[in-house]
Amino acid sequence: MSIKTSINPPVFYSSVILIILMVFLCAVWPAEASHFFKAVQNSLEAQAGWFYILGVAIFLIFIIFVMVSRFGDIKLGPDHAVPDYSYKSWIAMLFSAGMGIGLMFFGVAEPVMHYLAPPDATPETIQAATDAMKITFFHWGIHAWAIYAVVALSLAYFAYRHKLPLLPRSALYPLIGEKIYGPLGHIVDTFAVLGTMFGVATSLGFGVLQVNSGLSYLITDLPNNVTVQVILIAVITAIATLSVFSGLDKGVKRLSELNLGLALFLLVAVLLLGPTVALLQAFVQNTGGYLSDIVGKTFNLYAYQQKEDWIGGWTLLYWGWWISWSPFVGTFIARVSRGRTIREFLIGVLFVPSSITFLWMTVFGNSAIDEIRNQGATYLADAVSSDVSIALFKFFEHLPFANVLSIIAVCLVVTFFVTSSDSGSLVIDNLTSGGDSNAPVWQRIFWAVLQGVVASVLLIAGGLQALQTAAIASAMPFLIVMLLMCLGLFKALQDDWLKINSVQSHNTSVQYAKANMTWQDRLDVLVSQPSRDDAQYFIDNIAYPALTEVRNTLVAKGQVADIIFKDERVRLVVGPDDPLSFVYGLRLRAFMMSGTTEENTENEQEYYRVEVFLEHGGQQYDVMGYTQEQITADIVTQYERYLHYLHLSHAELI
Repeated sequence: MSIKTSINPPVFYSSVILIILMVFLCAVWPAEASHFFKAVQNSLEAQAGWFYILGVAIFLIFIIFVMVSRFGDIKLGPDHAVPDYSYKSWIAMLFSAGMGIGLMFFGVAEPVMHYLAPPDATPETIQAATDAMKITFFHWGIHAWAIYAVVALSLAYFAYRHKLPLLPRSALYPLIGEKIYGPLGHIVDTFAVLGTMFGVATSLGFGVLQVNSGLSYLITDLPNNVTVQVILIAVITAIATLSVFSGLDKGVKRLSELNLGLALFLLVAVLLLGPTVALLQAFVQNTGGYLSDIVGKTFNLYAYQQKEDWIGGWTLLYWGWWISWSPFVGTFIARVSRGRTIREFLIGVLFVPSSITFLWMTVFGNSAIDEIRNQGATYLADAVSSDVSIALFKFFEHLPFANVLSIIAVCLVVTFFVTSSDSGSLVIDNLTSGGDSNAPVWQRIFWAVLQGVVASVLLIAGGLQALQTAAIASAMPFLIVMLLMCLGLFKALQDDWLKINSVQSHNTSVQYAKANMTWQDRLDVLVSQPSRDDAQYFIDNIAYPALTEVRNTLVAKGQVADIIFKDERVRLVVGPDDPLSFVYGLRLRAFMMSGTTEENTENEQEYYRVEVFLEHGGQQYDVMGYTQEQITADIVTQYERYLHYLHLSHAELI
């Protein structure tokens, strides 16, 4: 009995082989591998740090330009598409996949680190505290989300708007065309698989250190060692594997909503139990300071102060980490964002998670600095300096209900990691199956288990640091790929806008045929409530003959044209059936109409419209009641606009 598969062999098998090889090297020679990859990373930071800084600045400028420009009106999908998920579910999944777990790990630690050792101020002063929050906001703010947005927007646009596979290779289609299906496309997708696997596996490995620290803090008899940590990885992987069976709509979606709910509860609890008014004041001031310094910090390389060690250990490290994570997070965000306009998408991706992050960092970071500065919690500073994984739980000691908060925090870390593992396996399966969103479940289970195995093996062998360094060092080649994505996306958006502009503002007045009806007849059509049978009769007996007449005329003039007829829709396709073809389709759409009398207000009945659909989506106007001559005139009008678009875009009708 054969097992059903849905894989792209060049990407699937090369990814598995390279993952096994990399894990073998990092497990057998952890110190040597770590030294080698660290040397590569340091060399890249020293010689090409300026390129990292410039690249991330370009991403942010490009994303904001697209958001505020006319391109923002374009939908990620056909013009008639609606979002697959509610705002609540969508934001929850963005937050969980993007950096939810990082906030648990660094929410206390990073602000305290910058407070104790700031780059531009005297340690442990008011200026150091102010700078610490500005730097933390900078590292976790809109720059990180702009990196994710470049990949996510490119993938979502080409997948849902141009019907290409939901794969990184598709973003290069405007630049290399059909070559995306060849070796170059396989290399790009394989690279994305490796980045996702290594990113999720190393985060899982390091994350269980915090889970183990939290459990040992709550259960004093529980040891904090590798054995417990491997068991924790196995438990998290098992839960993630069970979640895989539920799929995206139930498993990841519900876990993400649970994560966001727990995170907001913990956030509000710390806010209310701490110096509430002072924290709210700090949040406003921190945000203002971040915005006022954003341009200077974006381009700051300390070129005149020679602080390569600091910027290499912080800003460049973060930029490399976000870039290395972008194939994973970007693909996942694209997967859940179909149906939104580009502007809506970018506002949601850039600003909503960043706002939650800023509030989180303020509540935890400013509270921790206040404990050290004003309440004598020097042990918290020592904990951050010696073991970051225990810092969050030491921080809770200064608050009421410390054990309760610690329990919630441990649960939240676990659910964040389950979500990361589940969504990571979903993304890798998508990458290795050629973009098939309905691949067999066993493939996602395979990748979920492999993530846990990789993390466990390297945790035991001590090679996690080497793999993490390798993942960050790999950011440089993908930075170049992302710049090409920006170029390809810009070209495609320009062309798309030409197409939209050439067919928008439809005028229902008929240019080439007399109405052949009185205004009373037309009014009768407008106020009618056609049934499904009425609409289907219209398609069969009026619309279909009109399309056939136009098709025969085009064929007689040497054009390639065909009619595709299904029960509730009919399409005229001129040219090969691809995104450059002219498509004029008519489709039945059902709507509910509420009753108009008081005693019948609860009743609803269904009525139908026959709406026009072009290649890029529904035009939302109804031709029900048109004569055959009016239908043919409307086809000719849309075809003329299509030819005008081809003229403007310098394309040729094949």
